[in-house]
Amino acid sequence: MNTHGNEEDRDENGEEEVFINEEDILEEINVDEEDLPDGDGDGDEDMGSDPDEDEPDDSMHIFTGHTGELYTVACSPTDPTLVATGGGDDKGFLWKMGVGDWAQELQGHKDSVSSIAFSIDGQLLATGSLDGTVQVWDMPAGSLKCTLDGPGGGIEWVRWHPRGHAVLAGSEDGTVWLWNADKNAYLNMFSGHASSVTCGDFTPDGKTICTGSDDASLRVWNPKTGENIHVITGHPYHKEGLTCLVISSDSSLAITGSKDGSVHIVNLITGMVVNSLLSHSDSVECIGLSPSHPFAATGGLDQKLIIWDLQRSTVRLSCDHEDGVACLVWLGSSRYVVTGCLDGKVRVWDSLSGDCVRTFNGHSNAIQSLSPSANLDYLVSVSIDQTARVFEIAEFKQ
Repeated sequence: MNTHGNEEDRDENGEEEVFINEEDILEEINVDEEDLPDGDGDGDEDMGSDPDEDEPDDSMHIFTGHTGELYTVACSPTDPTLVATGGGDDKGFLWKMGVGDWAQELQGHKDSVSSIAFSIDGQLLATGSLDGTVQVWDMPAGSLKCTLDGPGGGIEWVRWHPRGHAVLAGSEDGTVWLWNADKNAYLNMFSGHASSVTCGDFTPDGKTICTGSDDASLRVWNPKTGENIHVITGHPYHKEGLTCLVISSDSSLAITGSKDGSVHIVNLITGMVVNSLLSHSDSVECIGLSPSHPFAATGGLDQKLIIWDLQRSTVRLSCDHEDGVACLVWLGSSRYVVTGCLDGKVRVWDSLSGDCVRTFNGHSNAIQSLSPSANLDYLVSVSIDQTARVFEIAEFKQ
């Protein structure tokens, strides 16, 4: 899957046609794939073949407790083996990597579990559902702590305060809610968006909340007062709904992606759009910041992962995929970024060279979410194929 590959050239059977120049072709000979020698084992040579026939399953653990599509996954920040998943069967599950006979069902939601997040200290788990509620689970006790309600629509996402047990959720009804999970208490409701609140988070300093909506606006809020500090909308900002956002480590900038294919950088102090990163040709689905380089990564339905140089606001690398990119995650402070794709593959990319250094096979349908374990030894992916899979990634820590 290197960017310089000629992977688009496939015949109707999915077999790859490789040639130097068109004029160099004397004749084309069809070769049965079974007669071909094995490639270098990174999985790329099997891109066009039937995944059920040829491709190995690279996962070291498969979780099959769900009976519907999986939408969300989170690894515990404190227990390297503990994983939480949620899906269209209205259930969450807690399970452990490599421990096939242990799983705890998180019951009580009446609709799909759309978002899941551990508190920073790993003590609490929040599950957000399209039923409009957030359930908070006590990890040491393994029991339901409280159910937080109020929103009039489904929960799109949940996030924890960076230093406490306040939980934030965005809803399809255009509102954002903040609760104290320790006290099972409502703290604030943020109203102003005209459409579903598709993304949001606390700034890393915990002093501000940023939310993005399908109404094509970004809003900046004061968590204590509920005051709407800034509304960023209109030219030169996104023309269509926001899909994803990330906030810089110094809490000064938000980078947002949209259905319109644009990426914009907003100064959270002034509320001004300071840069526009325009290179995707279809919806930007995911975004992430490198902790160790001045890079942002964005993935889109245009089948591209783009690594941006934030110091120059330019494209550093564009990495081509066989299908749309649904989710991505940087592997700690390493140079590697992982993409989860609509073709069911999980790919590891070197952000310095642009090379795809590993393709993990195993899923038979689109990847929806990715989460690395706390020790960065494992990566968990969830798919609409109803499974979660664990892949070994320890070699990419550096």
